[in-house]
Amino acid sequence: MRKGPLCLLLVSLAIGAPAHGEESTEGSHSAPLSLSAGGQIAELQQRLKDSERMREALTQQLQNTNGERESALVGRLRQENQRLKLQLKEAQASPLPRLLTDQQQWFVIGAGVALLALLCGIFASGGRRQRRQWLN
Repeated sequence: MRKGPLCLLLVSLAIGAPAHGEESTEGSHSAPLSLSAGGQIAELQQRLKDSERMREALTQQLQNTNGERESALVGRLRQENQRLKLQLKEAQASPLPRLLTDQQQWFVIGAGVALLALLCGIFASGGRRQRRQWLN
């Protein structure tokens, strides 16, 4: 190890050690600190009580708001439940259940139109078969 950095380290330790160990010897300076600290503690305790009171009030207000929101939600759910019960009764009261879905109904309609077009084509030709050739 080099001697230069070692000497620098020893010098910095020698100067820094007494600086960290200094204490204040004035007794009059510490008394106002304790008096001001006591006042700060009392003020902070009062602010804590005020904050706790405000927190309780806000918690109560939040619970009331949540209760109103939940009651509105419950009301809507009850209305929807009644509407669904009415639809169920109507569906059960109908004598014939639906045989086909909407998609199946459209398929049957399309098949009927295609069959009708085929029959119209057969009857339009007169029911006779003729051999037709393309002329070149």
